[in-house]
Amino acid sequence: MTEKNWLSQVKWNADGLVPAIAQDAKTGRVLMMAWMNAEALELTLKEQRAIYYSRSRQKLWRKGEESGHVQRLFDLRLDCDGDCVLMQVEQIGGIACHTGREHCFFYQLQNDEWTPVEEVRKDPAAIYHKEEK
Repeated sequence: MTEKNWLSQVKWNADGLVPAIAQDAKTGRVLMMAWMNAEALELTLKEQRAIYYSRSRQKLWRKGEESGHVQRLFDLRLDCDGDCVLMQVEQIGGIACHTGREHCFFYQLQNDEWTPVEEVRKDPAAIYHKEEK
């Protein structure tokens, strides 16, 4: 893909990535944070859905490609330092986290321990089907 002026204004880290925060467009709740490379960011805008870069798999992943929990893009912003992207999205299916929860920020610090305080909406085993080898 060709480099666009708006893409060159993003301050990519040493790995060519930028943190991307997905926020529910209606409620304002932060749903998740993931990473994007330039291709993921450009495709997100083009397809009007969240597309991230998986550091563990070293490839693009379209949010919801396996689970069906797509994030439809409503607004795309860059922070004042140019090193973080904020997307306002519609979270299809109401689940953003691979744990089956509404969002990824479900641990709360209580008595010096991280405690899960959000309910699982759907068992991850029912969402993600691993292929047998």
